[in-house]
Amino acid sequence: MAGASLLALLDDIATILDDVAVMTKVAAQKTAGVLGDDLALNAEQVSGVRAERELPVVWAVAVGSLKNKAILVPAALAISTFIPWAVMPLLMIGGFYLCLEGVEKLAHKWLHSPAEDHAHHAEELAAVADENIDLAAFEADKIKGAIRTDFVLSAEIIVIALGTVAGQPFAAQLAVLVGIALIMTVGVYGFVAGIVKMDDLGMHLLTKPGSLRQTVGKGLLLTAPKLMKALTVIGTAAMFLVGGGILAHGVEPLHHFIEHIGEVVGLFGGVVAALLNALVGVAGGALALAVVSVGGKLTAVFKGQKA
Repeated sequence: MAGASLLALLDDIATILDDVAVMTKVAAQKTAGVLGDDLALNAEQVSGVRAERELPVVWAVAVGSLKNKAILVPAALAISTFIPWAVMPLLMIGGFYLCLEGVEKLAHKWLHSPAEDHAHHAEELAAVADENIDLAAFEADKIKGAIRTDFVLSAEIIVIALGTVAGQPFAAQLAVLVGIALIMTVGVYGFVAGIVKMDDLGMHLLTKPGSLRQTVGKGLLLTAPKLMKALTVIGTAAMFLVGGGILAHGVEPLHHFIEHIGEVVGLFGGVVAALLNALVGVAGGALALAVVSVGGKLTAVFKGQKA
């Protein structure tokens, strides 16, 4: 009997672990919209840092990211345990935020002139070249800014992941959220470290003899900037797909309508449903941008009157 009980217990544990693995996979897919943006943003955050300091900066930000998630995971579990009704509103806010970021990226050339972008880039290059600038303070500011950005992105990831396990036992929620937090941190910052050192590896290979090394080196130098652009494009598209999916799911008639259209189309129903979710994301992002813009103007007017 004892042996049978032990086997039953092991079977239960295996079943739970399998369920956790499945839910973690679903949560990872749901957070893909943030992942591309997270990679691009964090790779951009270390721009302007001297080459020999890039990896230490990435490591410092990764440690800060783990600290962020050490705050966010317990907070998310507390919300799920004590005020579960707040999960859906938080998901909707996260969906609107994803779509807002996507729309801002699309509208970047109208919101920010090329002169502003060039001036910002020139400022960073000057900081590295100027010997009178305190590089330690410059680097510390970079790290703080990256960790602040990571907190927002990590909050989105944790909230979206929480939405996939809402209603599950506490142990399953804990396992999935911790798993997502660790996978995303290691994956994102490991990949960021690879991206920021890709050009250095290319330059190193160019100094070595051999046609293969020369070819690989040139390929890495050409690939690095294109990879950054590709991540931005993929991340933006994923924001609309995931964010729009969240918003559509939160409005049941709209969600059922998109599902019905997908069923009617048949073979390509999944693609059509994804495109419709993306359109919802674009519309939601445009609405969020309008609200934020009007709110910013009203705040400025109110402050001016108060002054």
